[in-house]
Amino acid sequence: MMKKGLFVALLTALSVLVSAEEVRPPLAVEPTGIIETLPERYPADWFLVHDAAFFHMSDGKVYVLDTDKDSIGDQVQGMFPLSLMGSFIEAPSRGEILAIETFHTRGTRGDRIDVLTIWDTVNLSAIAEVILPAGKRFMGMPERVALQLLKGDRWLAIFNLSPSTSVTLVDLDTRAVLGEIPTPGCSFIYSNGDLGLSALCADGRMLTVLLNEDGSEKSRILSDVFFDSDDSPIFERPARVGDIAYFPAFDGRVQPVALTGSAALPMASWSLFGKGEESWAPSGIGIDGEDDLGRIYFLMNSEANGVEGMHNAGGSEIWVFDPEARRRVLRIPLEAWGLSLAVSRGEEPKVLVTNPTDMSVELYDGLSGSFIKKLTGFGQETPLLLRGAQ
Repeated sequence: MMKKGLFVALLTALSVLVSAEEVRPPLAVEPTGIIETLPERYPADWFLVHDAAFFHMSDGKVYVLDTDKDSIGDQVQGMFPLSLMGSFIEAPSRGEILAIETFHTRGTRGDRIDVLTIWDTVNLSAIAEVILPAGKRFMGMPERVALQLLKGDRWLAIFNLSPSTSVTLVDLDTRAVLGEIPTPGCSFIYSNGDLGLSALCADGRMLTVLLNEDGSEKSRILSDVFFDSDDSPIFERPARVGDIAYFPAFDGRVQPVALTGSAALPMASWSLFGKGEESWAPSGIGIDGEDDLGRIYFLMNSEANGVEGMHNAGGSEIWVFDPEARRRVLRIPLEAWGLSLAVSRGEEPKVLVTNPTDMSVELYDGLSGSFIKKLTGFGQETPLLLRGAQ
């Protein structure tokens, strides 16, 4: 039983603490309604990390990361949502990010609504929407070649797969759908001149469609066959320098195709590996990139060549090539396994790589190949597609 004196002492101490708490000055009123803004053109060290939210796809998002910073709070410059395996592309000349999304009127069910959402790059605010034909747009693993800008960044070309293939053209100035171009048997979009687009066909050719000033079709032509989908398949996602797209092949070759504003022109292929490296081949999701120095990058796997199903496994090294000389100029051994990569712009390129073992992203020096840092803990779950800020 507590003694009376001790009980009184405890009450007195408690009253003193309460009194002290009561006389503390109030907290200062914090300002509200402050909106931070971003530069009109993002710096070269910034990347856009597309987290597709693979296990709950309606919650996809894109993080804008400053890889030059060290703390998470400084690295994350902003974020915008991207619902249901959407695709996006930057249009820096317009100060916009263009994103294709899908919604349903009841969240997980109901009427499907496909939209082009236009985001302001400075405020990361949705400034406009264009309703698209429902049920057509490509919805799959994020791809750089699902969207392309044409006509001096005035038109957006959107790849459709429903399962028929076509391209929807949107006028970004009037924010209206111009029309639809059928591309039967041919997939994805590769810009070909200012008023042309090409698509990769299952029969080993490329289709090129040239457009009139109003967006209507002017002409179309198929290239010669330059690959076999069964025996010598190529990846649909090329590295690109100027007018030449460099398509990596499953067998460790690279297939250049010239896209100069007329019919796609396949060029002579060449090998990515040297003597004693015959087991190496490209592998992963975002497997290639290019820099402002004219070099091309490939994510490579030492066991992928000739092994069924290894083309999506990822790799342990990034190989950098001078495509004009057809010569490898750098090997970048990765700290951890890589699944996707992106390269920054500028004379001192950086390479960002998705590490699928812990879903972090890792930064490398594109000139020396040295590891710089790991970026993680910014909310990412499945960062499947990376893009260097344009």
